[in-house]
Amino acid sequence: MNPALMNAAPTSAAPASGWHPRVTEAAAFVRTHTPLVPRLAIILGSGLGALADAVARDVTLPYADIPHFPQSTAAGHAGNLVLGTLEGKPVVVMQGRVHFYEGYPLAQVIFPTRVMRELGAGTLLVSNAAGGLNREFAAGDLMLIADHINFMGSNPLIGPNEEAFGARFPDMARPYDPELIRLAERAALEERITLRRGVYIAVSGPSYETAAELRMLTRLGADAVGMSTVPEVIAARQMGMRVLGLTAITDMATGEVVESVTHEAVLAVARELEPRFVRLVRRIVREMPL
Repeated sequence: MNPALMNAAPTSAAPASGWHPRVTEAAAFVRTHTPLVPRLAIILGSGLGALADAVARDVTLPYADIPHFPQSTAAGHAGNLVLGTLEGKPVVVMQGRVHFYEGYPLAQVIFPTRVMRELGAGTLLVSNAAGGLNREFAAGDLMLIADHINFMGSNPLIGPNEEAFGARFPDMARPYDPELIRLAERAALEERITLRRGVYIAVSGPSYETAAELRMLTRLGADAVGMSTVPEVIAARQMGMRVLGLTAITDMATGEVVESVTHEAVLAVARELEPRFVRLVRRIVREMPL
């Protein structure tokens, strides 16, 4: 078993005392390193970690140092929690995330999101790298997430509900904030960056999809497919956070032309479009009401 996973002690069940005491402990640890109260939480996906370099850092904490924090084991995820200011706004940034496919139950996948909310962040900007299902898209595009489909086979809220986090049955009619979507589209126009708009579907991974699976996902109404984001968004909405989602289309996965996909190639494309991603996010953050 991966040593990082052993250290983080994945478990399929909530601790006897519940997750909230652990979230509180993790947040308290972070507060001993900085007085900064973040208003915006940012999760950076595969190959998109360079945005953290634009943050005027107050502190950088490796996930391994934070109590109960799961650790990133996937390539392209640095595994640091960065607190500071971006475009003058107080932010907390996950430089890399953890995934369901790494062996973590979804309750641990969403643990960092809960900690960032506990630290004070009321808005979440979540990003990811994904395969494009929409034939009008191309590798290297950026996509605004208008909605999502949970096709992971589970839900992060399964199990005893902790009222401290929110309602047992949170409303997911509009998980991505309409006002923030309009702000992002306006920012993209002002920066002259092409920004697609579509539905993101999350699968468990880690294997890439077969051609038949990709055709099925397209028929379900998805425009991009990835292995993250949806659990964090569900948790964020339960806790009353506003959410904005951005996807980097790193390969075309229409199921029509079968081509080999590697994680290395995905990371390479993500890094090529990273400057546009960073420029767009900085413009969005600059204009975002917090």
